[in-house]
Amino acid sequence: MQTLCIVGDNCLSAVETLADRLRTAREGRVATVDHTGAQSVDAPELLEAGEFRIGSDGRWVGAGDDRSVSGLLDSLARRYDYALVAGVVHHRLPTVVLGDAETPASTAIVDTAATAAELDPEAIVDRIDDLEPHVSLETLVDRAKASPMADRAGAIATFAGRVRAKDDPDDTRTEQLAFEKYEGVAEQRLDAIREDLTARDEVFEVLFHHRVGRVDDGEDIVFVVVLAGHRRQAFRAVEDGIDRLKDEVPIFKKETTTDGEFWLHEQ
Repeated sequence: MQTLCIVGDNCLSAVETLADRLRTAREGRVATVDHTGAQSVDAPELLEAGEFRIGSDGRWVGAGDDRSVSGLLDSLARRYDYALVAGVVHHRLPTVVLGDAETPASTAIVDTAATAAELDPEAIVDRIDDLEPHVSLETLVDRAKASPMADRAGAIATFAGRVRAKDDPDDTRTEQLAFEKYEGVAEQRLDAIREDLTARDEVFEVLFHHRVGRVDDGEDIVFVVVLAGHRRQAFRAVEDGIDRLKDEVPIFKKETTTDGEFWLHEQ
């Protein structure tokens, strides 16, 4: 799911304008999320349950405070191709800044404008498919299940790698990791690994996703999903897939601990 945050004055208006353009220019479903608190909600049962809901037209209709932005986007990613979020900055999401809205130094700013009216929606719509997508483990599992080979598959095996705060109780705490990939080369290496694994007997689909940018303590970093005829083939392909990704794909990692930060090369 392609996701874009918009912050600053009248950001909700900018989100609605962009959503209308996307629905006209693209075939995918578009969700909009109001995180500004500006919209009233005539649905007390939703507020009571503390849930976010998205209507059939893709527009925000509920509210709640028991789910993080990432958790909300994970749930939307299974049903929507685009999500536009008004009024929130997330460290891993592309962001448009209106006016003089303050953002953390790590924000992935893709565009700025003095006002919502001066934003160029056509330019953003043209670029949005090239931005880093929001991918969840569940969306990869859904893709595997949709494979033409699914009728022959008896197993789906998955792996999720996450940010580990400590190796041992006395270690300095890791607060976050930041990842950069060698554009183009990383994708080529992943494609080669995928081709090798799917050439095996009864391995039908192999899906990878490695997040880039800042990933905080406890958040997911990388996913591997394998659709196979039987569990043994699935488990082996998952293990070989993540091992080869770490050994062969040029992804670079900066670790931030309570004592400081430093780069570690994964290749």
